[in-house]
Amino acid sequence: MPDLDEAVATFGELRPRLFGIAYRMMGSVADAEDLVQETWLRWQQTDRGAVREPAAFLATTITRLAINALQSARVRREAYVGPWLPEPIDTGANPELVVEQDESLGFAVLVLLERLTPTERAAYVLREAFAYPYRQIAEVIHSSEASARQLVSRARKHLVDGRHAPVAAPDRRRLLDEFLHAAQSGDLSRLESLFTDDIVSYSDGGGLAQAARFPLVGRERVAKFVRAVSEWFWTGIDIRRIEANGEPALLLVANGSPFAMFAVDATVDGVDRLFWMVNPGKLGGVLPANA
Repeated sequence: MPDLDEAVATFGELRPRLFGIAYRMMGSVADAEDLVQETWLRWQQTDRGAVREPAAFLATTITRLAINALQSARVRREAYVGPWLPEPIDTGANPELVVEQDESLGFAVLVLLERLTPTERAAYVLREAFAYPYRQIAEVIHSSEASARQLVSRARKHLVDGRHAPVAAPDRRRLLDEFLHAAQSGDLSRLESLFTDDIVSYSDGGGLAQAARFPLVGRERVAKFVRAVSEWFWTGIDIRRIEANGEPALLLVANGSPFAMFAVDATVDGVDRLFWMVNPGKLGGVLPANA
């Protein structure tokens, strides 16, 4: 079956990019894997001899599938218990997901991408993460090149309006370490000095773990929350530094079992976002293989 062998080889070569597109669109490892599988099934059933550019065909297929999948995903997320956060993924173990000069994997950006329409999100991901030409983006989303440019421009504006300019990775790592030290000690004044005025703390428990049901907003409120949590949260916790979604993060382990992941987003003014992932169903992408 030489034709099928060639199809398998072509798909295997392109699979990391297909998963990267689907994950950025869905914010979920499981959903992205499902879309990759559906794309493979369609690739098997396609008259591949008539496909001049397999890479373009497969990227178009998975992007259109993701646009459709986002429609139903949004209905599910409206019924989600508490804040919904993207499922973290260990990019230290999956370096092929990280694209140079691309921020679309970061937690803060993925949260903001939820505000876009599925088509805006697709146009933004294809352009910003994978540098697709506007002509090809237009073909994927069934629009004109001018409309594709407008969609990307509008998406960029949404993201700029919703986020301060982020700091470089070394500064974010330093601020993460400073936050950890202040949080473990319950140092209220130190916490407040690290935070921006409009800091937001998101806790995703999905109804399966203890977590705040609403985002907490404001320096004083978030600092008091972290200090209150510090009285019991960090006791007996093993902290492992990992790279999640291309950013420094902490994997928290109790009694040998990972139970949470934590990350921050930061600007020149300080830490402006805290991300607490405690939903056990969304930790698989950052757990060690033997966990």
